[in-house]
Amino acid sequence: MTLSYLRWPSGLTALGLALMASLAVSESASPRSREAQAAKPVKVFILAGQSNMQGHGFVKADPRRNGGMGSLEHVARDPATAARYRHLLDDQGQWLVRDDVWIHYLDRKGRLTVGYGVDSDRIGPELGFGQVMGDALEEPVLLIKLAWGGKSLAVDFRPPSAGGEVGPFYREVVERTQAVLKNLKQEFPEFGERGFEIAGFGWHQGWNDRINQAFNDEHEQNMENFSRDICKDLGVAQLPFINAETGMAGPQESHPRALSLMKAQAAVAQHEEFQGNVAFVGTRDFWREPQESPSNQSYHWNLNAETYYLIGEAMGKAMLELCSTPKVAQQAPQAGEMAGYLLVPHSRVDQSFNGGFSMYVAAWPLLKDYPGNRFQTGLFGQRSRCWQRERLE
Repeated sequence: MTLSYLRWPSGLTALGLALMASLAVSESASPRSREAQAAKPVKVFILAGQSNMQGHGFVKADPRRNGGMGSLEHVARDPATAARYRHLLDDQGQWLVRDDVWIHYLDRKGRLTVGYGVDSDRIGPELGFGQVMGDALEEPVLLIKLAWGGKSLAVDFRPPSAGGEVGPFYREVVERTQAVLKNLKQEFPEFGERGFEIAGFGWHQGWNDRINQAFNDEHEQNMENFSRDICKDLGVAQLPFINAETGMAGPQESHPRALSLMKAQAAVAQHEEFQGNVAFVGTRDFWREPQESPSNQSYHWNLNAETYYLIGEAMGKAMLELCSTPKVAQQAPQAGEMAGYLLVPHSRVDQSFNGGFSMYVAAWPLLKDYPGNRFQTGLFGQRSRCWQRERLE
């Protein structure tokens, strides 16, 4: 089968046909200065939860605590693990301060390094997460960390769609995030005129729901509502969302409520509506026994810094995978703009011609700024239609 000739609708004039260039205009694609276009927006990731998102991992090795085992200093300098964690030290053997990742944690902020855990001598998941994102992304990265100890999802972080009173710390997460981003230039002058993009949300919470049967029973539904509501209230449809397992006690965990909670956490990511933008990160393999940790405080991962680092690293890797997953567009069509006409002289193609046809019109040079994938053209002919006839040979 070959294409034989173009047959135009009757009534077309010999002067030419109109080509419409339509530029879809939306707030997110509004014209910007060349300088702003050249400066990529800051990638913003929110890390939220209760005490294990705060982070209790020891930075400094304390010889009185199992010879310093389980501290970040120990794993970074011990010959058995140094190669794995060498990237956390600079050329002088000091803790690396990244120049491409920043963190804002309640009353503390700065370039990412150790000391952004519950106290300045501790770490949480932010360190591992930030290393992964900083290494992978070209844009500057900002972590907004919002975590408070002893808080439940059922009450303290209760999302609006769950019914009942909205949790005060749910509101804190939304309002504090919005406040930081509203004042981004003041909070981080080094970002200059860059804009920002809320690129993902990381969650590590569950202990206070695990120890209450009623909270445990509704955890899956509350987590579903939280995932939906946080996207809505932050204004980002299909926001990539990571839920890190409450896996304290490791693979040997056998308590019925603990197993029930972890099952509920994993189930949320399996729901069809969350495919491609919610991921579950298992953490039980990161458990370290008390004898190789600074403490036997199991509900805080025995204060083991390696555990907290590995949780954050796994969350970062899962986030990268979600961010690379194509998303189905949810935004409604936006208003267009008539940008001009192009006259195309033509004549009827002889019916004996049987060699196919093609047409190329470089329309964008007529526009002041190249519109990229926002450029559209109308079809030729009356009622915006054209026909092709086939000829079998």
